[in-house]
Amino acid sequence: MTFFCIGRNYSEHIRELSNPVEEDPVVFLKPAPAMLHDNRPFYYPSFTEEVHHELELIFKFGRKGKSIPEEKAWSFLSQVSVGIDFTARDLQRRCKERSLPWEISKAFDQSAVCGRWIPIESVQRNALQFELYVNNRLVQSGRIEDMLFPVPKVIHYLSQFFLVNKGDILFTGTPAGVGPVHTGDQLRGHLNGECLFEFSIR
Repeated sequence: MTFFCIGRNYSEHIRELSNPVEEDPVVFLKPAPAMLHDNRPFYYPSFTEEVHHELELIFKFGRKGKSIPEEKAWSFLSQVSVGIDFTARDLQRRCKERSLPWEISKAFDQSAVCGRWIPIESVQRNALQFELYVNNRLVQSGRIEDMLFPVPKVIHYLSQFFLVNKGDILFTGTPAGVGPVHTGDQLRGHLNGECLFEFSIR
């Protein structure tokens, strides 16, 4: 299983981190051990002092595909949920300053939270809204229609370079509001008002 992750897909998030707007989707990967699901706690890694939450709409691929046309992209997805792309921001910053790859800040073990999966045919795929609460305080909110690169374009683009397989997961980018998490925090993620994950930081 592979996590295909998209960066810089919401304009307000790009502004809050002072990143440039890209002409094509920014793609990075996480390996299978990055998975954190079933509301298990997230254990704060010893190699960082600044872990940030990044709430995202996530999708699961239902079948294999390569060079997928945009008009057929939705048919390759079987489920939808919300997830968190945990980022070791201090490591990422140091890597960027030295023009080095920053996988260690994004792809570490348990860095990809996945909520409970919902069949994609049971939702209005173009009217998805999602929220993250930290200690019962709303910190992030996003809508699928605000993506700079819509889901079909993302799938078409990344499938030119990678074969996607059944069970692979797509993280579609985070809206504004990213911020640090701390030991003892309680995180809760919602999709269209329904809670799909709730877990603690330890």
